[in-house]
Amino acid sequence: MKRVGVLGAGSWGTVLAVLLANKGIKTVLWARNHEFAKQIRESRENTLYLPGFELPAALEITSDISKTVTDKEVILFVVPSHGLREVAKQVSMALDDLPKSPNLPYALVSASKGIENRTLLTMTEIMEEMLPSRLSGRLAALSGPSFAHEVASSMPTAVTIAASEHKLCTGLQDLFTTETFRVYTSLDLMGVQLGGALKNVIAIASGISDGMGFGTNTRAALITRGLAEMSRLGMRLGANPLTFAGLAGLGDLVLTCTGDLSRNRQVGLKLGQGQSIDSILKEMSMVAEGVKTTDSVYAMAEKYKVEMPITNQVYRVLYQGLDPKDAVNELLARPPREELGDIPA
Repeated sequence: MKRVGVLGAGSWGTVLAVLLANKGIKTVLWARNHEFAKQIRESRENTLYLPGFELPAALEITSDISKTVTDKEVILFVVPSHGLREVAKQVSMALDDLPKSPNLPYALVSASKGIENRTLLTMTEIMEEMLPSRLSGRLAALSGPSFAHEVASSMPTAVTIAASEHKLCTGLQDLFTTETFRVYTSLDLMGVQLGGALKNVIAIASGISDGMGFGTNTRAALITRGLAEMSRLGMRLGANPLTFAGLAGLGDLVLTCTGDLSRNRQVGLKLGQGQSIDSILKEMSMVAEGVKTTDSVYAMAEKYKVEMPITNQVYRVLYQGLDPKDAVNELLARPPREELGDIPA
């Protein structure tokens, strides 16, 4: 029987743990808070992040990180991006005393979407830094258009698993695939992670547009020009441009820019309606990754000299108090240009 440890009992971590447990895979779900883990374990329901869905009896829930990762074939990181470094450090300490294969995991998968603020690293780059060096080459990322509630409801969903080796990709593809959860493979680890992170910034912009009362013309323009920004930065960092036309790029972008379940779009909606970012974040029980990611992507655009006007305006609204109306006016006042003139050959 395969053995998987899932780190993070938010909505997405819980759903992935349930998906694996329902396949007959021995799965342990880790929650940071001891009392929260106890509540989930006893009620067999994650009432905070995934209410209304019964957890399978075979799914083990714990707050013991060592128990979660010891003797597991796959370790899945599904924690907020700003907390991944600390969790990876704890995992490293738990694994450090283990002997070499076969007791070490053959794959460590990030299902977190973000860019670390201080270092501007992707999630697997943080994992590469923090985890034992003998695990190098076993890292992967799962991304794509996938609201947790819909996956929990067994609605057809397609995502992408990326790793640097084809064999690792196909092994994880088999692990996660179900009758309603279709998994494609990619060797573009950088591109898949950038797509999952950058789309959240554009989703905030889309929400702002909707909150201001603009129509579907405006939203379509933001999605399309947002995709151009994502592709420019991705190519600058060595990603395959075709990745941004796939599930981890355009697919996830469309979902988060249009879906009512998108937390990042909801942040934008409230900003467009006149609420402050501080008041919006105080009301939220779950993390909107795009807020912190905007800070990182703005810094990346500056560092790599990539033009990202939508990201720039979202950053100014979030961090410099720019009125969304002024942000729109400034975007529209930019000099006219050729549509594909800014896409590198």
